[in-house]
Amino acid sequence: MNGSVLIVEDEEKLSSLLHDYLSQSGFETHRLRNGLDVVPWVRERNPDLILLDLMLPGRDGLEICKEIRSFSSVPIIMTTARVEEIDRLLGLELGADDYICKPFSPREVVARVKAVLRRTDGGTTIKASGLTLDELRLRAVLNDRDLELTAVEFKLLQFLAANPGRIYSRQQLMDRIYPDERIVSDRTIDSHIKKLRRKIAVATPDEELIHSVYGVGYKFER
Repeated sequence: MNGSVLIVEDEEKLSSLLHDYLSQSGFETHRLRNGLDVVPWVRERNPDLILLDLMLPGRDGLEICKEIRSFSSVPIIMTTARVEEIDRLLGLELGADDYICKPFSPREVVARVKAVLRRTDGGTTIKASGLTLDELRLRAVLNDRDLELTAVEFKLLQFLAANPGRIYSRQQLMDRIYPDERIVSDRTIDSHIKKLRRKIAVATPDEELIHSVYGVGYKFER
């Protein structure tokens, strides 16, 4: 099996279709329809990835995503028919790793699931100046404090920390975080960096690790 995927979708036909395609691709799938059931299920079962619809009965997908991020870094792909930029950006700011706009093809969903799992898989560990990045567990520890990063935040920090002092443009960071070459805005990277800085500041309130280089991009430096 390629891993377990929780499908949270209240449209029965679409949920069934996603189940069929993911199962055929070697994934163990589970399905929920009501937003109120999601967080307790995730706490108990810990899936490898969640396909989370934005508009659900019982509870909104963005609220669910935010609560899950308070205790888990499980990859989350949001599915939505609301295509306004603010919804997309808000979903990513709350910790989603990707989003897919409806209508979509089931094959596209399978490809996105595999891409996100590839980005969040691996076993590299980086240790430097009080910072430990464990890629296998997607765990970042700074000054003995778990930063509780999302998968995307972890990838950003890992990439920057592996190349200290080197400046990367937003485009270079987007190419690294989104290797499937989809188009995302500069604001997406800025939003991830902003949230990552807030989490780092909890562990090192008097020191900034990710520095902005005006007109160029970002670098990691202690």
